[in-house]
Amino acid sequence: MMVLKTGAAIVAGLILAGCAARFSPVPQATNFPASQQVKLQAASHWGTIAGHIEKNMLAELKKNPPRPLFINEAPNPSPFQRALNTQLITSLVNDGYTVSKSAAGSLKIDLDVQAVTFTADRPQYRYHGEHGALAAGVFVLSEIEPPLLLAAAAGVGAQDAYSWFNDQFAPGATPRTELIITVSVSDQYRYFARNTSAYYVTDSDRVLYGIIDKEPELPQLSKTYQLRGER
Repeated sequence: MMVLKTGAAIVAGLILAGCAARFSPVPQATNFPASQQVKLQAASHWGTIAGHIEKNMLAELKKNPPRPLFINEAPNPSPFQRALNTQLITSLVNDGYTVSKSAAGSLKIDLDVQAVTFTADRPQYRYHGEHGALAAGVFVLSEIEPPLLLAAAAGVGAQDAYSWFNDQFAPGATPRTELIITVSVSDQYRYFARNTSAYYVTDSDRVLYGIIDKEPELPQLSKTYQLRGER
């Protein structure tokens, strides 16, 4: 009997292995491991970005002798870029760093903001589970592993467990607009620090980031008129 079970398991394994393609003309598309990316929804979030930029930048600059810093402002900056420059200067000055009004003899800080737009209706992740009201103020979260549910119940008490699991996610659909912000610190000879971050942007706030959606051009309609007397 044991021999039969072992033989059946081997045969099943061979069948499953035969179903998997060993060769493919092109690499097969797969997903990246799950990750999170913050969504900018308020001006205070811009200040948070400025603080994050300053923290990472100064960590790299400590490896070199101190020098004054100069913020190189981009021509025709968007409201977001202007606010980011201003808040970064404020953070540096308040933390005791010398911010020069002239580029001469200073390390230049360049903030490059690139906006990218993806297609609409992008896939969106939410915590796997459904909630339902059992009674007034009593909710159930289904399709969750029991140990995880018990830990959640112990942590949230009488709160809505479903909201507790999902409050880390921004509301609404996955934005199709993202910002790629690159910060570079350099002089005329070399780079001293460089960092790149990406953020989601609320699609209805695109204009604040310098993204202008052009109206589609209407086709020109031509008319032909016949004058009296012409044949």
